[in-house]
Parts: sequence; structure tokens; C-alpha cells
Amino acid sequence: MAADFARVRSVVELGYGSPGQAARILADCADAVATERPDKIAPLLTDAIHAAFAAGDPALIAEISVRTPLLPVLAVPAHLLAGNLPGARRTLDDLVRAGRLADSGLMDRLMTGIYCHLVADHAAAHELAVAAVTHCREQGIGGWLPTMLHLRAQVELALGRHDDAHAHATEALTLADGYDLDHRAAHLRALLALLVAVRGEEASARELADQALDYTRPRNVGRATAEALRALGLLDLGLGRAQAALEHLTAARQAAGHPLLARPLLPDLIEAAVRAGHPERAQEPAQQLTTWAADLQQTHFAAQARRCAALTSPDTQAEQHYLAALNLHHDGSDFDRARTELLYGEWLRRSRRKLDARDHLRTAMELFDELGTSPWAHRARTELRATGETHDPAEAPDSPMSRLSAQEREVVRLAATGATNREIATQLFLSPRTVGHHLYRAFPKLGISSRSELANLLAS
Repeated sequence: MAADFARVRSVVELGYGSPGQAARILADCADAVATERPDKIAPLLTDAIHAAFAAGDPALIAEISVRTPLLPVLAVPAHLLAGNLPGARRTLDDLVRAGRLADSGLMDRLMTGIYCHLVADHAAAHELAVAAVTHCREQGIGGWLPTMLHLRAQVELALGRHDDAHAHATEALTLADGYDLDHRAAHLRALLALLVAVRGEEASARELADQALDYTRPRNVGRATAEALRALGLLDLGLGRAQAALEHLTAARQAAGHPLLARPLLPDLIEAAVRAGHPERAQEPAQQLTTWAADLQQTHFAAQARRCAALTSPDTQAEQHYLAALNLHHDGSDFDRARTELLYGEWLRRSRRKLDARDHLRTAMELFDELGTSPWAHRARTELRATGETHDPAEAPDSPMSRLSAQEREVVRLAATGATNREIATQLFLSPRTVGHHLYRAFPKLGISSRSELANLLAS
């Protein structure tokens, strides 16, 4: 009876109050019934560790996970937070095998999927998430369906299946709002903010992120706070606002609480730091990714780590990392591959190897276009033009843009997105003063007198 009552209290607390408090209610109840009802310990602590993960509280996760270290669903986070990734992986393999059995419990599948996603085993995470969603639909477990769809959408985003992720996250949010599951709805708004940020839908991304943060910050929901801030950072990064991106992503990393919980956003933070002219802030997270990649042995994650190593290495070593990353991208996300192609193409152009750069920049542009990630496609197109290749009708002989030099055109295009002179300088490898000079020369040629007129001019 006590266990059932604790679960009811925790559901209310998780849905509308503090997930951390929900986890403590469940953990304390497990302690209280341990002697008389040992059969209740595993389900109570499984629910408790789920609530602790929902809160994104590493200290609480650790506190719960050491209570019954022989229970596999608790042993995995204990290993992860202690930095023992190989040990976590071995225990997780057993959980994955159990999760594939027809009689596997829903919460066991959910937590196993969350752990797989955390260690970048996205194929296994997707398999478990699909099974959990199917189970909820077939058994009519509507209250848990938004949570299972949320995991599925997160994994699909990591796999580069953006349209599927958006569809499942949208369905989950509709259900969560319908069931008044405020906590899950906040998580889903943060995820949807990330998905529309990648597309460059600035107004929607900011609205969703702000709505999520209004709920998560007062309740200390670290993981959803981190995801909403990551959405704002990735939005700024795609639009060429590297310094703003760095500030949001640094805050997101702090909100995540534990380095491993911040793993998905580190490639974004590293790129933002380098683009914003602060490479020293990229060194430590890049090294962390390299260490994890060696432990986790996931090729797509290793590709991200090598790309970040290229960004933070001397030019004499960068190319070997870019080539290794591209070789590892064969079974991962097209969005990640396109980002590597773009960065490598930029590096080649900066190294005055314009012909070599074109193939990579063209590939990046085509992949971004296919994915509908407009700001990133625009960046690739901008770089491609800088190599001397263009098929843009805006540069026809009768276009105002045709009056500008190639460098002036690229500066004007970036300025029209709202990027500052410093951000444009970082992206085009110029000085802010040179950027200002190009704009000063371009305005009279375009027949305008202020920066605010650029967006309308280009749109026309």
C-alpha cells in the first residue's frame, strides 16, 4: 500500500512539480518497504532513477544508483557518472538483450533506451523506443505514450531523421498537453525548439525555447533547460552569430550538470568557440569527446570527435582529422556529415585550395538543402561562392549584387542575416575592420544607406 501511494504522489510531483522531489519520494519509499516488500524495491528504484534523469540532477542520480548496485538498471548510471564507460557498456549490453524480450517491462525498456542514447548507441536506443511506443499504443497506455515518443524523437534527431523526429515530437506534445503533463510538455517544447532551430525558423525556435524555460528553470529541470538553451545556441550558430551561440551553449552545458549529460551539445559548443575567436574554450571539451569516443566505440560519435579535433588542432594536423571524420560518417546522420563537409571545405578554402574545397562545399550545400536546414545551406552556399563558383540568379548582370566584388557580396549576404562585423569576420577569416570597409563600399553600389535595408534588398 505504501509503495502504491508513493507512486501516486511521485506521478503528481513529476507531472506538475519537481521531478527531483518525485525521485526522492520513490527512493525513500523503497528504503521503507525493503524489509517487508523486497519485491517492490526494483520497480520503485527504476521509477526513481527515471525521475532523477528527468530532473537532470547528477547528484541525485548517483545517490539513487548506489542504493542497489546489483540491480542492472541502477548499475549503468552508477558506472556512467563514475566515468567507467566500459563497465557501463557491459552492463548495458545485458539490459539491451533483456529489453528485446517480449515480456520486458515498459520502464526497463525506457531506461535502457535512455542509457543507449546517452552513450551514443542510437541504433539500439531507436529499436527500444519503437518497441516502447508500440507497446503503449497496443495496450492503450496513453499516459506514458508522450514519454516514449519523446525518447523516439530524441533518437531520430541524433540519427539525422529530422522529419520523423519532428512528427513524433509534435504528436507527443499534443498528447502531453491533452493529458496536462506539464513536465513532459516542457521537455517536448525544448526538443521541438531544437528541431526548428536547425531549420532556421527563428521566431518559432525562440517561442518554444522560452516556453520550455519558463517551466524548467523555476523547477530545476536541468536536462530540459539544457536542451532549450542548446536550441537557442544552435539557432545562433546556424545564422552566423557565433558569440551569442557560445554564450547559450556554455549555459546549456552548465545546466546539464554532468559532462556526460552535456555530451550531445559539445560539438556545437566547440564549433561556436572556434568561430567566435575563442579556440581555448574548445580545447577541453574536444579532448573529452576524443576520450569518450575511444571508450564508446560508436563510429558516428567518433566522426564528431574527429571533426572537433580538426577544429582545435594546428593546420598541420587538421586535415587528417577531417578525412578520418568523413570516413566514419558512412552510417550516421546526414546533418552531421554535412557539417563536417562544410568545415573541411572552409578549411580548404582558407588554405587557398579552392578547387579542392568546392566538392566538399557543394556536398554540404546539397545535403543541407535536402534536410531543409536553410541557414546551414546558406553558409555552405556562401563558402562555395567564395571559391569562385556560383549559380545564383541574384548575381545576374542586371542584379544590384552584380555591382559588388566577390568579397563584398559575401559580406553583404552575412550582414543581411543580422550577423555582426565580428561574426562575419570570423566566418570569412577577415578582420572586423575589413568587414566594415566592405560594407562601406557596398552600400552606395546597392543604392542603400543603412544595414537595416539589406534584408529587404536581398529578398527582392
